[in-house]
Amino acid sequence: MHGLINRSIQYFVSDTYGRAAWEDATMMAEIGFDNFEALLPYDDALTMRLLDTISETLDKSRETVLEDLGTYLVSHPHLEALRRLLRFGGGVNFLEFLYSLDDLHDRARLAVPDLDLPKLEIIDCGNGDFTLTSKWIVAGFGYVLVGILRAMADDYGDLVTLDHAGGDETCEIIKIKIFQQEFAEGRAFELAAGPGAV
Repeated sequence: MHGLINRSIQYFVSDTYGRAAWEDATMMAEIGFDNFEALLPYDDALTMRLLDTISETLDKSRETVLEDLGTYLVSHPHLEALRRLLRFGGGVNFLEFLYSLDDLHDRARLAVPDLDLPKLEIIDCGNGDFTLTSKWIVAGFGYVLVGILRAMADDYGDLVTLDHAGGDETCEIIKIKIFQQEFAEGRAFELAAGPGAV
């Protein structure tokens, strides 16, 4: 697993539950350290073991932890750069953002060549219904996408429901329903970053 992914998990737990919660989880998982290097690769099994331990220490299911992680990735002030990247490449509304997901894997590889993200395919089923297929080497990360999509729908101000519809070890399905665009006022976004922005 790429260090950027593991480091995101580290920041999520530390920012949301405190540094002590993160240190407790790394000790219980017996990974031997408590700080991931962003550009180093790590064994997938280590990440899975750590996620299981985080779920246990927080008394939450792994699915809930992963969805919360997804929400954190695009809503926490420390990660404004990621939100800006998604908004910049995702169009002017949530619908355009959904269509941009097909290219997310390749766009990420342009920025970080050894970063392997899920391959996504969005299918328009009509009447505001969409199916998002996520194919990746690790099962369960579709829940991260649910969290990201939920936060991005709020970001655009659209009324949307999302449902993780299952799958297998390499492919997960997310059902998306757009009830109303511009249902509420979205978060402010400008193409040009403000002072001090990344």
